[in-house]
Amino acid sequence: MHGKKNCHYCLVRSGRKERKLGSVHCTATKRWGTVIPHKSIGSINCIFPSTPFTHKRVTTSESGKSLHLVSERKTMKEFALELEELAEQLLDLLCENLGLEKGYLRKVFCGSKGPTFGTKVSNYPPCPKPDLIKGLRAHTDAGGIILLFQDDKVSGLQLLKDGQWIDVPPMKHSIVINLGDQLEVITNGKYKSVLHRVLAQTDGTRMSIASFYNPGRDAVIYPAPELVEKEEKESQIYPKFVFEDYMKLYAGLKFQAKEPRFEAMKAVESTINMGPIATA
Repeated sequence: MHGKKNCHYCLVRSGRKERKLGSVHCTATKRWGTVIPHKSIGSINCIFPSTPFTHKRVTTSESGKSLHLVSERKTMKEFALELEELAEQLLDLLCENLGLEKGYLRKVFCGSKGPTFGTKVSNYPPCPKPDLIKGLRAHTDAGGIILLFQDDKVSGLQLLKDGQWIDVPPMKHSIVINLGDQLEVITNGKYKSVLHRVLAQTDGTRMSIASFYNPGRDAVIYPAPELVEKEEKESQIYPKFVFEDYMKLYAGLKFQAKEPRFEAMKAVESTINMGPIATA
């Protein structure tokens, strides 16, 4: 980071507690950004450059601005519902690839109250000194399946493959699919959560829309029995745990390796009740 206390990049990228409702100013870029909690579609955080409606309540007397805002919210809700359905279709495809019964992964994610779903819209101005900040540091996502619409012109996303950081180029009208830690555990490592990062850019404003399809808070996560080899049963690689407990651990260890997180969860797994997953 370049040391500017109120920098938009430093606050949003580092995940510090300042990431809350209100405006933040980057003294390096001379630009403002706003973090807006949005409660109409599950847990959604929108990060936009400041606009008039982010700072005050609009009314119908203001040239129909409120009607426009209602329309935007309706569009986002429809967008989220379509993506949630797509995520469930992808989970069923993973079941087919793994030889699991159709619906198995969706059932695991449900818990007692259903899966959780959220969308994060991010819009970042260019950073004049990207060499002085880390951008979004390397990490794996904690949840299940992530669907990303990234900027179709400005790059920045990279993933680690065979020890090398690989650019994920901007692709118009495409969705980048990423898998999180929960799917690595449930598939017993057949699928891996992807280590990725985002680099700050000097030219162009980068925008991304990431949607997260995650297990319910009380969902019990553990390797599917059909995917555990006989010799592995005596020396289990992956733990079983309640998703909410994992998220509490992840909050403080997000930018560390995932393996120690898995090991830490083994210490509490003896209290978890493992029942069969019904797919009918």
